[in-house]
Amino acid sequence: MKKKALFPAMIISTVASTVLAEETMQEDKQSIEELTVWATQIQASSLNLKEDAIAIKQADHISDLLRTIPGIDVGGAHSLNQRITIRSMDDKDLRITIDGANQNTYMYHHMGNLQIHADILESVDIEIGTNSVVNGGLGGAVRFETKSARQLLQDDDQFGARLQTSYGDNYGKSYAFTGFGQLTDTLDVLAYYNTIGRDNYEVGGNRIEGADGTKIPGTDGEVKGLEGDVKDALIKFGWDLSETQRFELGYESYEDEGDYSYRPDMGLATDLAITNSLNIPLLWPTEFSRDTLTLNYDLLWSDHSSLKVALFTTKSELERDERAWASNPAFADSAGIITGEATNSGINVLGETELDRHTLTYGLERIRYETDYDANYANGAQDNSSEEATNLGLFIQDRFQITDKFALIPGLRYDSYDLDSVVTDDTFRETTFALAGEYALTDNLLFKVSTTQLFKGPEIGEVFVGAGLFDTANPGIDAETGTNNEISIAYEDAVLGADHFSAGITYFKTNIDDYIYDYATPPPSVSESAWKDNIGDMEIDGFEAYIGYEIGHLTTLLTFAKAESELDAFSDYADLDGARLDRQQGDTLSLNIDYDIPIWNLALHWDVLMVDDVDTGLDLDGATLNNAKDDFTVHNISARWTPKTLSGFALTVGVDNLFDEFYASQSSRTGVSFHPRFGELYLQDYEPGRNAKLTVSYTF
Repeated sequence: MKKKALFPAMIISTVASTVLAEETMQEDKQSIEELTVWATQIQASSLNLKEDAIAIKQADHISDLLRTIPGIDVGGAHSLNQRITIRSMDDKDLRITIDGANQNTYMYHHMGNLQIHADILESVDIEIGTNSVVNGGLGGAVRFETKSARQLLQDDDQFGARLQTSYGDNYGKSYAFTGFGQLTDTLDVLAYYNTIGRDNYEVGGNRIEGADGTKIPGTDGEVKGLEGDVKDALIKFGWDLSETQRFELGYESYEDEGDYSYRPDMGLATDLAITNSLNIPLLWPTEFSRDTLTLNYDLLWSDHSSLKVALFTTKSELERDERAWASNPAFADSAGIITGEATNSGINVLGETELDRHTLTYGLERIRYETDYDANYANGAQDNSSEEATNLGLFIQDRFQITDKFALIPGLRYDSYDLDSVVTDDTFRETTFALAGEYALTDNLLFKVSTTQLFKGPEIGEVFVGAGLFDTANPGIDAETGTNNEISIAYEDAVLGADHFSAGITYFKTNIDDYIYDYATPPPSVSESAWKDNIGDMEIDGFEAYIGYEIGHLTTLLTFAKAESELDAFSDYADLDGARLDRQQGDTLSLNIDYDIPIWNLALHWDVLMVDDVDTGLDLDGATLNNAKDDFTVHNISARWTPKTLSGFALTVGVDNLFDEFYASQSSRTGVSFHPRFGELYLQDYEPGRNAKLTVSYTF
């Protein structure tokens, strides 16, 4: 294991699945190219465990890609509710980008902050925890990159295309077309379009149960409020200005439309209880759209220096037709069309220069957040509000290779965050430091220890509930700061009879000072039921571990993750002392097994995810009566066939949730709450039951 490969191997990671055909079928280069042309590379904390042709998993939700990576979960079963969590921290505490464009937008607390379809992705790069000054935020970073023509074109091909259709008996169907080509010697283009018709799925066991295990009256096993259409289109031009310079101009349009439940993150039981009590419809016409425009520039300006620049703007809009409130005269004044809009725009610059024993990483980012809320009521009244914030970050990091075995990695970052919101109008500035030491005990064994200071200003107001219109002013609120400390060890070699054996473990402790809670109980002097405030210091600790074993055509990967959180509350919020994060999940074990049969051009995959239960206990924003979380085990199997006799053709079959488990992700809404009007509410965000899937694709 070379030293440059040892460094990324320190942090825990895995891939959603690993198809080994491209390595074992060396006797047929053409077959290799057919198999890998539509591939997504998944790596976590800079460790790349081979390129994965994700077609074998037929991923139609981000959870299909990421849930088996230790330390990561994706909550939310609804198409509007893809919510990534890292070490129990939700997506508001992460840095999420698509082609360099910032995606952090707190649109609506009943939906996630990321909408993208897995099929369009070329790579996913995940930093589990904030481990350097390069990325801001509290919990880590997720960088999505979409496909490009240059990645898809093979050998001397000038043009190519791909057709794909998928069907799931408990999901729906989709159709995708991709065209890509080299227009001139220096100009290439890709055009992609995918349309998905989602159905209401059935839960495991085809029986929707309440907290007491009995069938919920009026249900038939089908989760209502999911049926809708998703359309995702991308056009991307690439221009090689020279051998050392490249521009990429991309535009993506994503739309999700349907008659959806009012609260996409809560289960059908809660939706039925509320709608029956209020005598209003269960389903509401809803449309979400995201338009992202990016201009990326890559420069190799010497043999030892590179530069990446991304200019971007992302506009997200959520619109819901709420005129049906008028079906109950008591709520007629609430009837209308509600629209929330959020725009992120800015620039990212990342450079790297090698100077003898030093590798410098440096750059800046400037992100401007703008939000607007517009409610046009049927009675002629209107509600409008807008907020804005700007963050400027500058950073530099040096990897100093002191000896052949030891490297020291210091870093410095400066952030200036200007917030103009109802909660506060203030500027928060902070200088943070990071320091890591890395020691190669042998050529196959590496040890690393690191500490990184954290900073995050108060969040801009939630968009779809008023963009600050109904927030409470709190000019004394402070930014969140803290540290993330990690110690890791990793090993890899050809031992124990394996062609390749790898193992590693990372222990971490994250401390977030002045933790901000959106629903804190204000002091008596504030005449509101809740406000946003610093409530104490949050500690999150745990570990992630993996063991990988490869021999012949067989690859296995076993991972384990554990993360626990606890709040040391300030005296004004003593009733929250000891509370955990609501997204915390139980101890998680995953196993991935891949087997390749070259003589049949067949790749087989099986993965299993086992999540332990979580006992009831005080938490933040969780269920109020019973917030215990049930354990579950989910098995997925799939197979992919690429016949030699039909070049470019691929047939993939599989079954998700093979044993029809009745469950909900512990990063989703779970448990039982009490509401003074509706009574007990079972919040379970049910996941799909067994789903048999078929995908046919042809690349030419």
